[in-house]
Parts: sequence; C-alpha cells; structure tokens
Amino acid sequence: MKILIFTEGTVTMHSTGKDLSREEIVKQVVDNESSVKDYASYVPVRNAVEKIKKWASQGAKICYMTSRRTEKEVNDVKTMLKKEGFPEGELFFRKGNETYQEAAKRVSPDILIEDDCESIGGEEEMISPKLDPDLGIKVITTKEFGGIDHLPDNVSGLMKV
Repeated sequence: MKILIFTEGTVTMHSTGKDLSREEIVKQVVDNESSVKDYASYVPVRNAVEKIKKWASQGAKICYMTSRRTEKEVNDVKTMLKKEGFPEGELFFRKGNETYQEAAKRVSPDILIEDDCESIGGEEEMISPKLDPDLGIKVITTKEFGGIDHLPDNVSGLMKV
C-alpha cells in the first residue's frame, strides 16, 4: 500500500506554531508570520512522525508531497523531514506547469492524506476536489494543522476512514 502524505499543514508546520492552538497557527499563516517561509525549520504537527512510523512498520510505502517547487525549498523540506525523524520516503513536488492533481496521478498512491488548506484558500487549494475519482485513490482530509494523530494506527483501517 502506497500512502502519499502532504507535508505543509498536514504533518509539518512552521516552528513558531509549536505549542499554539490550531486556530493560532492558522492566524500566523494568514498574517504571514516570518517563520512560515522558513521550510528548513519546520517541525512535525503533534505526533505525526510516530503515526507514520507505525504505518511504515506495517509495510506501507510512504511518500510525501510538498507545495514547494524551487530546488532550494524542496531540499529544505527533504532535510527537515530527515532531521525530524520522518520515515524515509520519496518527496514529490509539482514539476513545471503540473497541477497537484497531475502530480498525485503520477505518484499513483492508494491513499492520499491532505489537509483542508484553511489558511490559504480552502477547497480551491486542495488536491482531492479536482482529483479524478476513476483513479481509485482513497482520500483522507484533515483539518489544517490538526495533525493525523486521530487516524487509525493500522494501515488497513485507513481505507475505512
């Protein structure tokens, strides 16, 4: 089973959001707080690392999707994921004029986990509303900066969410 997990807002966040409420973190993004663009210093949202490690230990192939597109920013995200202990997995990003939907199709995951993009425009910015249902990708949407702690520990349970 291949799980594609969106990074920013779903399982990672800017460092100054740590220990704040979800609403306060969203406000920081809306207000363009300076650490929001410092991708190298991002931190996990709650217990995301532990949750993803559980899925990986059950044989799930973990992949990540970032909103970042420049080589420096993508490398910053890669470095941060490793530094913070996220399980190994390829980091995907949109290439050229590619949409998120096209990138997700290229990755071809069984499950896509993304957040609701509350701070940046909601559904208009999400992958899932425009994703072709014929691809058969199970979509799980969480609240932005709400984390994934509430999702099942068992990989097979993700298909029932």
